[in-house]
Amino acid sequence: MKVLKWVGVIVAVYVAFVVVFETLFLGLYQPKLERTSIPMLVIATTDDSGVPRERRLARFETDGKLYVSAHHWPRGWYSRALENPNVRVEIDGVVADYIAAAVEGEEFERVAAENPLPLPILFLMGFPPPRDILRLDPAM
Repeated sequence: MKVLKWVGVIVAVYVAFVVVFETLFLGLYQPKLERTSIPMLVIATTDDSGVPRERRLARFETDGKLYVSAHHWPRGWYSRALENPNVRVEIDGVVADYIAAAVEGEEFERVAAENPLPLPILFLMGFPPPRDILRLDPAM
């Protein structure tokens, strides 16, 4: 019975850590992680009212194409990008318009395989739901 109590305490502490990490550190603080060699961007998505909302995200490239993935618990930015795919992106101080496209099928499998999420990252994020990936195509 004592072991179950300790397991419960450990699980509760871990869940609390994940909630704090996801909501406060990543959600509200939105850290700049460039110094950790993680390339970042700021994406501005809009909701039905047209109000832009910015989110700092890790970015990656595969075959010369720009991608971001929704691999955290909070995914409001991803839903807004699907509803209104016209997004504004800032990379290293340069702002440009892009069209967000959901990645599926063979492209998803290839991009996800080339850009896996390391176990320590999954641990920090509380082993979130399966990731979704967006390709950001330059707007013409």
